[in-house]
Amino acid sequence: MSFIEEVVPGPSSDPALDGPRRRPGFGWLVAGIWLFFLSKPLGVILKHDDLMERALSLTALVLFMAGYLGFFGWARYRVHTGRSIPLGLRLGFIAILFGLAALTVPAAGESALTTLVFVEALGMMLLPLRGGIVLGLSLLAIAETTLAVVPGWRDDGSYGFSIVLGGLAVFGVRRAIQRSIELAATRKDMAELAVREERNRFARDLHDILGHSLTVITVKAELAGRLIAEHPDRAATEVADMEHLARAALADVRAAVAGYRELSLAGELVSARAALQAAEITPNLPTTVDEVAEENRELFAWVVREGVTNVVRHSCAKRCWVKVTADQVEVIDDGRGPSSDRGSAGHGLIGLRERADEVGASLQVGTGPAGGFRLAVKVGQ
Repeated sequence: MSFIEEVVPGPSSDPALDGPRRRPGFGWLVAGIWLFFLSKPLGVILKHDDLMERALSLTALVLFMAGYLGFFGWARYRVHTGRSIPLGLRLGFIAILFGLAALTVPAAGESALTTLVFVEALGMMLLPLRGGIVLGLSLLAIAETTLAVVPGWRDDGSYGFSIVLGGLAVFGVRRAIQRSIELAATRKDMAELAVREERNRFARDLHDILGHSLTVITVKAELAGRLIAEHPDRAATEVADMEHLARAALADVRAAVAGYRELSLAGELVSARAALQAAEITPNLPTTVDEVAEENRELFAWVVREGVTNVVRHSCAKRCWVKVTADQVEVIDDGRGPSSDRGSAGHGLIGLRERADEVGASLQVGTGPAGGFRLAVKVGQ
């Protein structure tokens, strides 16, 4: 694979993350700075006595410089528009440059070998790495051979050294650009991963928030329906509680969208008591959470919320226990226990397991001492 093919950007898996393509600027003109080194053969050509040879070599040198810059600019344009350049076309253009370099020899003499440095630089940039190395070795052999066999040409080592040095310099630039492209691709992957993680976080929070609130609202609506005929005052209280829960759920959703929502363990225990009583399940809850470390309270609050929601929704239990220690929280009921539709595959338990994994805690799901369901999370080892 050539460098030109490597730098052509491919389509993103998420169009929303794709910005507009960067327009090709004038960076290709930087390549023109190095044409200053062709001033030596230019000076030799202008001092040459034979007019025809001088005109031929001068024309060839001007076309060489124009072609060198033009091809660099066209190559950059193709890259920025997402189109590669066929290998045959690249080889053909390198051959044209080599031919123009050869036409400068009649008037430039041995100084024409300077052009081989530019041919090697272009080849190292456009060809596959092995092709660039082969081209460089071939040009080096040509330079050394002609210096040895052409009368009047002297080998001071500068031309061969320049070809090698030019190839190594362009190779270094090539690798630096590749690393920059790889870094940009890595950053893009990280951005996509961050977006995906944020989507998962929001979906998890939304499920936990609405799942608990709508479950309690449903239970209270059923209770109010049973009480409305014989105990209208109690039914009105339940309806008022439903309104309060709906407003609280709306506030929680807004907070989750804002990304700063945190749960209070004490507040979740109060909500759990109200939810269990509304479902006519006797609660056995702790009265204090002082022994729980501050950094563990939010996780324990999520466990209480998910566990109590499952008890109210699925268990058909009569009693529910929430036990909190410094490093563990448990939610246990005396209902029908685990079944195939209440295992770890539930969305709520999957989200809870992810929360536990984030802080290095372990989640346990199984049968409790009273035969019902047991949900526990333990921090530390």
